[in-house]
Amino acid sequence: MRCRSCGAGGGAQTFNGEVALRFPGLDGLTEPIVLAFPKVLVCLDCGFAEFALPDEQVKTLRNPESSDPGIGSAAA
Repeated sequence: MRCRSCGAGGGAQTFNGEVALRFPGLDGLTEPIVLAFPKVLVCLDCGFAEFALPDEQVKTLRNPESSDPGIGSAAA
């Protein structure tokens, strides 16, 4: 697979990831943190990384008001 950033081939490796996503701005501090544990594909030539979020986390990002507050949430 070729890297989408540098075009190098064969230098990518998959790692386990931990990502805490916050909504932007000061208003985002009152929204829950969205925690995800995706597989992260990293180009070992240039460092470009990419991952996909599971449906549950994407739903929370689309509509944070309908989800339960998460760990680290200001509402918790």
